[in-house]
Amino acid sequence: MPTVSVKWQKELFPAVEIDTTQPPYVFKCQLYDLTGVPPERQKIMVKGGLLKDDADWNTLGVKEGQKLMMVGTAEEAVKAPEKNTVFMEDLPEDQQVVAVGHTAGLYNLGNTCYMNSTLQCLHSVPELKSALLKYSNSGRSNDLDPSSHLLTVATRDLFGELDRSVKPVAPMQFWMVLRKKFPQFGQQHNGFYMQQDAEECWSQLLYLLSQSIKEPEARENETVKSLFGIELVSRVHCQESGEESSEKESVYSLKCHISQEVNHLHEGLKHGLRSELEKASPALGRTAIYLKESCIDDLPRYLTIQFVRFFWKRGSNQKAKILRKVDYPLELDVFDFCSDSLRQKLQTPRQILRDEEGAKLGLKANKSNSSEEKDVNMVKEETSTDINDRSAAANQEGTGTSSEKEMHLTGIYDLVAVLTHKGRSADSGHYVAWVKQENGKWILFDDENPILQKEEDITKLSGGGDWHMAYICMYKARVIRY
Repeated sequence: MPTVSVKWQKELFPAVEIDTTQPPYVFKCQLYDLTGVPPERQKIMVKGGLLKDDADWNTLGVKEGQKLMMVGTAEEAVKAPEKNTVFMEDLPEDQQVVAVGHTAGLYNLGNTCYMNSTLQCLHSVPELKSALLKYSNSGRSNDLDPSSHLLTVATRDLFGELDRSVKPVAPMQFWMVLRKKFPQFGQQHNGFYMQQDAEECWSQLLYLLSQSIKEPEARENETVKSLFGIELVSRVHCQESGEESSEKESVYSLKCHISQEVNHLHEGLKHGLRSELEKASPALGRTAIYLKESCIDDLPRYLTIQFVRFFWKRGSNQKAKILRKVDYPLELDVFDFCSDSLRQKLQTPRQILRDEEGAKLGLKANKSNSSEEKDVNMVKEETSTDINDRSAAANQEGTGTSSEKEMHLTGIYDLVAVLTHKGRSADSGHYVAWVKQENGKWILFDDENPILQKEEDITKLSGGGDWHMAYICMYKARVIRY
C-alpha cells in the first residue's frame, strides 16, 4: 500500500497510507480523522483533477511519496446557547440531537451500515462499555488469539471515541481488524465491499467479546454471558418410540420465527422455542422425528431477539426476505416462556414490582394470607418504596459502583434498541439503529446522521412493506434490589 503526503491549509500530513483495495471514500475518512474536514467537503487534487469517491486507484496511478493537495473547511462543534432559554423543539434538527445525549454517528466505509448499526446498539449498553474499559492492551489471556485481542481493543477504543465525540467517527481501525478476524466481512464484488448480514456481525462480535473480556481469576468469562447470555432447558422426545431426554444450552438471542400464523412477537417466540429434529433412534434402529420444546432457565440483563426474516431461496439462489408485519411491544414480559424453577424465582420480585408501580399510581397492594404474599411482605420491609432509587442503583452497577443490595430480575423488559433493515434481500438494502437514550429520548443512527425520533414511531417498524422493519430488538431487564 503506497503512502502519500497531504497538504491542507498550512499543515502537511506525511506518510498517509492508501489502501488501494478500498474506494477513495475510505481514504477521505482517514483524512477526516486527521483534519476534521468531512468527506463531502473534501476536494483532493490528483493528476490535475478532483478525486472522486468511485475512482479506481489503479487507474489513477498514485505513486509512493506523492504529494496531494486537499481543500476544505473543518467542522465546528455545536456550541450551547449563551443567552436566554431555548426549547429543544425550537432548535435545528442537528442541535436537537445534541441536546438528548450520545450523538456521534459512524461514517459508512462502503456498505458497512450492517456494522455501524450493530455497533451503535451495543455501544448503548453501559455495562459492556465498563467491562471493555477494564480490558488492557497487554492484559489479554494466553489462550486468546492475537486477532481476537486486537478486535477487542478496537471495540473498546471505538466506543471511547464515540463517547468523546459529537461529530461522526470513521471506524477505520475497527473495520480493518474485523475483516482480518472474520474474512467473510471482506467479500468484494467488482472491487467494492459487499453488504453483509447485521445479525451475523452482531453474533460474531458478541461471542468474541464473551471470550476476551474476563473477570480476574475467572476460569471462564461471566461478564458478557451475564449481560446477554440466555440459558435454555429443552425436552426432546420422540412420539413414535417414546424416547425422551433433556438438554441445556446457552444462547445469546431468542429467535422470533415468522409464518402465516405469527402476527406478534409472542407468537413468533413460541414458534422459535419449538422445533422438529430428525435423528437416529436407538429404540427404532433408524432415523425418526423428535420434537424439541425449550424454555428459558436463566435470564440476562439484556435480552436480544432476532426476527428470522431471511431464508435461502433456491430458485434465485440468494437470501430472500419475509416482509410480513410482526408487532412487538415496548414492554416485554417473558414469564410464560420460563421454566417452572425460574418462574418460582421471579414470583416475589414481580409482586414487589407490581405493588411499587401500583403505589405510584395510588393503588393499594392486594392483601393475602398466602405464604407467597407473606414472603413478599417480609422482603418489602427491607426494600425502598421508591422504584426510581432502584433504577439509579442499577445504573450505578453499570459504571462499576457496587451495591449492598442484591439485584433481582422480574422477567419484564423494556425496549432500548432496534436494528432495522430496509430492502428485499440480506445482500442489499440498508441497516440503521434506533437507540433509546438514558433520558428516554430515541435517536435514529443512519450511519453518520443521528436523527431525533418519537417513541410512538419505534413500534411502527414492524414490517409489512418496503420501509425499515425490525430485524434485531434489544430489551433491558427491569430489576429490583433487596
